[in-house]
Amino acid sequence: MLRAIVLGAVTATLLAAAPTFAAQTPSPPNAEEYIIWPPDGAVIHGGKLWVRMGLRNMGVCPKGFNIPNTGHHHLLIDTDLPPLDQGIPSDRNHLHFGAGETDARIELPPGKHTLQLLLGDYNHVPHVPPVYSKKITIYVK
Repeated sequence: MLRAIVLGAVTATLLAAAPTFAAQTPSPPNAEEYIIWPPDGAVIHGGKLWVRMGLRNMGVCPKGFNIPNTGHHHLLIDTDLPPLDQGIPSDRNHLHFGAGETDARIELPPGKHTLQLLLGDYNHVPHVPPVYSKKITIYVK
């Protein structure tokens, strides 16, 4: 009997600690995310640049606000799209703009770089269908 109580308590504790994920947030089928600036193929001198982010048929909203047809930008630098059914990583290749920013000042070392935007919902998870921009290439001199 004691063993059953202990196992039940352990199971309840593990289940309570397990993360739960809500269903992914829907997006309208005509939503479009795009990079306004820099253009594909741009040559940037000095490494510091502004990235201007655009979104059509959806709104930009800070993280944490579960409002239909809204999300916030994530800038992917020199990486491919992450799994589209999980939270977007937060590291030097996945920049989060959870305050609802639509432009950002970034600095990149000299060389060839790729940039791509991915819209995340209130919980940093891509929408269904996912909303992301074309991947562009820029060159820093």
